[in-house]
Amino acid sequence: MGGTKLNLTTLESLSEAAECLRILAHPHRLRIVQMLLQGDYTVGELAAACEIPSPMASEHLRLMQRCGFLTSQKEGRKVYYQVAEPHLQDILHCIESRFGVEAAT
Repeated sequence: MGGTKLNLTTLESLSEAAECLRILAHPHRLRIVQMLLQGDYTVGELAAACEIPSPMASEHLRLMQRCGFLTSQKEGRKVYYQVAEPHLQDILHCIESRFGVEAAT
């Protein structure tokens, strides 16, 4: 094995990264991130753009918030979501370049 010492901290970090990437790996979630990289949106606006019910969009948003990808801010009766993880821009750029996906408008 060449004397390489196994680094458990690195494996733990990779495990956390894999979990967050698993959460991101969904077409609706990728679409939501595309939109949020362009500006702040409400659940209803994101749901309409993804053509899914608002409760389903809320669940997608909750999962991505739990991973630290998104934050939200309440303005009156509306809650607006925004990207909290700046590296999502790089990840989406890679996906868009590789798969020929155009950014959401």
